[in-house]
Amino acid sequence: MQLRGRWGRWLAGAAMIMAPHAGHAETLREALVAAYTTNPDLAAARATQRATDENVPIARAQALPSLQGSVSYSHSIEKPAYGAADFYPSDTVQANTSLNIPLYAGGGTRSAIDAAKLRVKQGQANLRGTEIGVFSSVVAAYLDVTLDTAIVALNRNNVQVLEVNLKATSDRFEIGDVTRTDVAQSNSRLAQGRASLRNAESNLIAAREHYIQVVGHAPGALETPPPLAGLPQTPEAAVQFALDANPDLIAARLATKAAGYDVRTADASRLPKIAAVGSTSYSNYLGTLPAQAILIGSTPHVGTAQVGLQATIPLYQGGLPSAQIRQAQANEGAADEHEIAVEREVISTVRADFAAWKAANDAIALNETAIAAARLSLEGVRAENTVGNRTILNILDAEQELVNAEVNLVTARRNAYVAGFNLLAAMGKAQAKDLALDEDLGAALYDPQVHYDRDAGDANDWHRDPERPRQSTPTDTTPAQDATVPPRPQP
Repeated sequence: MQLRGRWGRWLAGAAMIMAPHAGHAETLREALVAAYTTNPDLAAARATQRATDENVPIARAQALPSLQGSVSYSHSIEKPAYGAADFYPSDTVQANTSLNIPLYAGGGTRSAIDAAKLRVKQGQANLRGTEIGVFSSVVAAYLDVTLDTAIVALNRNNVQVLEVNLKATSDRFEIGDVTRTDVAQSNSRLAQGRASLRNAESNLIAAREHYIQVVGHAPGALETPPPLAGLPQTPEAAVQFALDANPDLIAARLATKAAGYDVRTADASRLPKIAAVGSTSYSNYLGTLPAQAILIGSTPHVGTAQVGLQATIPLYQGGLPSAQIRQAQANEGAADEHEIAVEREVISTVRADFAAWKAANDAIALNETAIAAARLSLEGVRAENTVGNRTILNILDAEQELVNAEVNLVTARRNAYVAGFNLLAAMGKAQAKDLALDEDLGAALYDPQVHYDRDAGDANDWHRDPERPRQSTPTDTTPAQDATVPPRPQP
């Protein structure tokens, strides 16, 4: 896929699972790799999928033979009166086995297995959706930190300019060049600038804490992410791709098919079931059988064995099968309607993300024009102020207009990138394999099919998985974040 190669090139760099080294600006790729290996939501989704895998051998077990055995020992503490006790043993050991081989179950077992297999595929699609969702959160968190860092820097610079303006205005007031009103206006604008700076610092702290939550470590200096690749040219092309590749929609379609098999399983509950059965029984009296009983033909141990066929024919079940069938039909109808709801949501999301991406890109160009014009305007207002054609308030307004335009530009750049990635995510083009993260992991990507293939046909009663270590990393040792703007490392 084209996206894989181009992402691999523009996100190339050494993988950093933990926090980056001092002096190293973290890349978006490193943040994605860290989340892929340590994010708890993704780790939990993988574990949930492994549990879903086991529904296939659980369903298949109903079609396989079952063998049971029992052993018992009894000791008689009271025997019949009038001499009959001379014919009864005091101790008895009994061993019994029973074998049941299902031959026909009305197709219910086959339908249950097919439904379980479809739900495994549905779960794998949901896992891909969770993976994409985590990556979208990482991208948003990464861009939020870069955005809020830039806004803090812009506001700090603005405060410094306003402080200089206030001092200059105060000096001019001392010599009678401006009025007290001009000083008050400069002082007011400085207070507003400081308030905006405090709000920006608070937003930066919140963005960094959210980054820790999603990625697993605190952000340092962050590299500007390179342009996205693989974006569609038209909303129609984006929708068409999403209808085939969006994992949430794929999962909804599989859920509808699985619900159809549930109806067949419920139907089978009204049909006969046939099984081959066998049993053995062995009794040993442990030498306690009286001689009189032996004389009349009793033996010190007895063994029997039987084989045969068993048919279970439901005649009346109180309306239970009909209720279960109607319930399964209703669930199938609900799944079918939900599939359309998911399809609508996917189409709406793709179109909205495409529009947001286009609008944000247009806003970037417009804000760049606005910044150029605002800078020219500020220079003109300052020059005109020196000859008395402009007031201090005009300068303050021009400076604020420039700051607003600069903030709008960095915001538009953030919005364009996040909207573009969200568009790729809604199309199903933002999975780990699309991003070629295996190149940085140094290992193959997590493949849920491996666990399924290993366990789906397992009929051993004594197999279990080894204890798995926790995959996600806690963040309780990360320090509380502040609004420090780290210097960018020199290349």
